[in-house]
Amino acid sequence: MTNPMISLLAEKGTLLADGATGTNLFNMGLMSGDAPELWNTDEPEKIKTLYRGAVDAGSDLFLTNSFGANAARLKLHNAEKRVHELARVSAEIARDVADAAGRTVIVAGSVGPTGEIMEPVGALSHSLAVEMFHEAADGLKSGGADIGWLETISAPEEYRAAAEGFQLAGLDWAGTMSFDTAGRTMMGLTSADMVKLVEDLGETAPLAFGANCGTGASDLLRTILGFAAQGPERPVIAKGNAGIPKYVDGHIHYDGTPELMADYAVMARACGASIIGGCCGTMPEHLRHMREALDSRTMDHPPALEEIVDRLGPFSSQSDGTGEDAAPARRSSRRRRATV
Repeated sequence: MTNPMISLLAEKGTLLADGATGTNLFNMGLMSGDAPELWNTDEPEKIKTLYRGAVDAGSDLFLTNSFGANAARLKLHNAEKRVHELARVSAEIARDVADAAGRTVIVAGSVGPTGEIMEPVGALSHSLAVEMFHEAADGLKSGGADIGWLETISAPEEYRAAAEGFQLAGLDWAGTMSFDTAGRTMMGLTSADMVKLVEDLGETAPLAFGANCGTGASDLLRTILGFAAQGPERPVIAKGNAGIPKYVDGHIHYDGTPELMADYAVMARACGASIIGGCCGTMPEHLRHMREALDSRTMDHPPALEEIVDRLGPFSSQSDGTGEDAAPARRSSRRRRATV
């Protein structure tokens, strides 16, 4: 059977994903250092509010509040035995919100990194990592998630372990990595490396792949262009931060405006992405502008690097990680917005 996400993508051509989880929950009162996943049982109405914010803004797909639902992360909060429960409840709440939307909305079960470094560099074995990912994936499937959603991964070993975990749970999945180190993941992968990694997974490969988080929207689009250059057949995901994080009055603030994220969404589609959302700093107001832009604006060519810089701001590094395509300098003039 075709996965519901793939069916909806075939119907619509482009899907709008959701925005930030942490940023929105902090605005609801979550304290730094607390485990957001505990709110699935402690503050379920606030989690419903989080989910409804994306749905009401027009998202076709939203992620569950389960990013840190694994034994290694929850052990820090003496909740390592609650992984399956917290993942399941996150999906159950999401299922209720999606089913009440009056249209098809995809529930994507968020799975983040373990927070541990895998062998041979670190101590986490492949088998234990697979077990961790399997436990989370099984909980999400039990709660009604349409698809698993691996995100913010930097190591190929962890990506492979997650693939096995999803397969053991019998849950279709999509997976993104974070290219936050001069165009590479923290463990050194380039965009081209990721395309090869995904294809080499064979039967355990994700239904869609891409990039999330990282630095700003400009860097993420450069990574999407790197994916597109490899000619991938799978749908590409773009989930960029709402600008660059800055400290303002003791708090982290992302400087990306709703208008900037609208430009980013249209440009992401032109770069080759078909599942487009936001990551850190992306609020419902950003999503509303992205929805309107995707529905009403077109861009008939992949943007050049100069256009990306002109619209979204400078890259954080001169290289895309491959030693090619150095970023252009920031231009003082702007192109007409009507072309995007």
